[in-house]
Amino acid sequence: MASFRSRLVMLGSAAALAAGALAPAQLAGAHPAAAAAAYQWVALGDSYTAGVIEAAGDTFEVPRDGCQRTDRSYPQVIDRDLGALFDLTNVSCGAATIKNITSEVQQPIGLHVPPFSEDPDYPFPPVPPQSTAVESDTDVITVGVGGNTFGFADILSRCLELGDGTDGEGTPCRDDLAGTIPTRLDKVSSQYGEMLTALHKQAPRAKILAVGYPTVIPQDTATCHYGSLEQFGAVTPGDLDWLRKDVLEPLNKAIEKSAANHSAASFVDLYDSSRNNSVCDTKHWVDGLFTHLPDQPALVHPNAKGHRNAADRISAAMLDAIGVG
Repeated sequence: MASFRSRLVMLGSAAALAAGALAPAQLAGAHPAAAAAAYQWVALGDSYTAGVIEAAGDTFEVPRDGCQRTDRSYPQVIDRDLGALFDLTNVSCGAATIKNITSEVQQPIGLHVPPFSEDPDYPFPPVPPQSTAVESDTDVITVGVGGNTFGFADILSRCLELGDGTDGEGTPCRDDLAGTIPTRLDKVSSQYGEMLTALHKQAPRAKILAVGYPTVIPQDTATCHYGSLEQFGAVTPGDLDWLRKDVLEPLNKAIEKSAANHSAASFVDLYDSSRNNSVCDTKHWVDGLFTHLPDQPALVHPNAKGHRNAADRISAAMLDAIGVG
């Protein structure tokens, strides 16, 4: 993606120069940042947007609000690439559900995920629904959400529990939870569609970019090492296959279909571009249960390279949304 990144830098530099040229004659008294940024962009989403883990950078809120937005997450990467074209408001929050986007306050958890980690600042005050940051003049909305509504973290936890002591044999998690998947997918589809409708009503002129999830589990689960806490721990290879084919891929399809049903929305696919960069690949863009043992929990989240890939894909969609190609 080197040529694409060069293009971003050139576009950003050109926009900055243009804004600077206009400032003396047309923008006297305007705030420099406001003058340079022509398009209002709001980033909404869960931990796959916010960053959360240490491998996705440092948190930058002071004081912390518990949402764990990090400086190498894709909204912040795009902001550095295209900050002269877009004025970013990033209200993404780790552990957010779809309803936390539009209608329900959220109690952020920070890094408080016992037994993996405990956050000394927990509990945090509630944060309002993320859509309160969306205004009628918002031009672009990016939203990456759905996994927590689906309950993927709970499923993964159950797979770890059931796989323990199996020596990697069988599909105990599939056997226990397969019957719940259709209901979970229906819940995501219904709420996602309602969310897109609500966002469009709130910002009628905005282009909404529905961001999917990257590849987490490889096509060949034999490349995963059963018991490795830097991968999927005690989840069996058979259950990993099931999680990929019957859980994560259908979740992405549900989001894609919801976006296709809304004229103001389009889907941004991160899955295909990350197929060879799963948790179990040497050049992985998603970390496993831990980035490094024993003090860097990741709980299966994108690292900075994964966010860089996401930034490249989403940047292209944002430029297309404003007619810059």
